[in-house]
Amino acid sequence: MTGQADSNIPVLTLDGPSGSGKGTIARAVAEQLGWHLLDSGALYRLAALHACRQDVPLDDEGALAALARDLPAEFRQDERGEPHILLAGEDVTWQIRTEQVGDAASRVAAIPAVREALLERQRAFRQPPGLVADGRDMGTVVFPDAPVKIFLTASAEERARRRYKQLKEQGVSVTLASLSEEIAERDRRDAQRSAAPLRPSRGALELDTTGVPVDEVTGQVLARVKAYLAGEKG
Repeated sequence: MTGQADSNIPVLTLDGPSGSGKGTIARAVAEQLGWHLLDSGALYRLAALHACRQDVPLDDEGALAALARDLPAEFRQDERGEPHILLAGEDVTWQIRTEQVGDAASRVAAIPAVREALLERQRAFRQPPGLVADGRDMGTVVFPDAPVKIFLTASAEERARRRYKQLKEQGVSVTLASLSEEIAERDRRDAQRSAAPLRPSRGALELDTTGVPVDEVTGQVLARVKAYLAGEKG
């Protein structure tokens, strides 16, 4: 199944830099719509974690692409509906969210062969009744035909504060200064990479989430989707 072949299945793409709120918004919108959810960043984090565990150098393009093609990943939900991400049968839901894995994932994601290896896997998430796709190139590369595209942004300071709060709640020792530096470096890498650089897709609605409550942003995104669905029915 490919995203392009199933263009009758609606897709909402939510793109943006790290810490812009797209993961939180994507989950909330998918839940309210009853649609499937693609966390594309998790795939790259899984590939990075798998590479580190297999002692594959992060600059070995051929080995990383082969690893990505055969990535032993599973996405499940428990009885409470909470998502769980498995790598070779092991629950790594929290392990892939560390800053170390995030930095490695940013490096892996810059490799064209890795992105190509994961492309069809991402498009296979497009299933009825619809899909909310969260990432950095969902609207530009993976689902360019998506009828609703959103690009979320936030100031670098706001994004660093959000990540700092999240990590402290998880008991991770980190400084706001180091997080700010890592986010700035990741932004630079994502924007300047040759393969699918981070940028708004044509026709995307750009929303700045700095200081805006999650519920308010979620409402704006839902309104955009519902307006599209109403137009389709009309």
